[in-house]
Amino acid sequence: MLSRFLKDESGATAIEYGLIAAGISVAIVTVVTTVGTNLNTTFTAVADGLAGDGGGAADPAPQ
Repeated sequence: MLSRFLKDESGATAIEYGLIAAGISVAIVTVVTTVGTNLNTTFTAVADGLAGDGGGAADPAPQ
């Protein structure tokens, strides 16, 4: 009975799938966080440019 239990790999397979799912989840969270930060920076720059606070290329040249 003990030898049959030790040879049974179905539990190990489930654990492996769980670890794969956890790794994919961590990767997704990392990518979403990075993209969110970049989007926030971009939208802040656009809002500042529209408000005239950016001083970027969209502002007319001084005369």
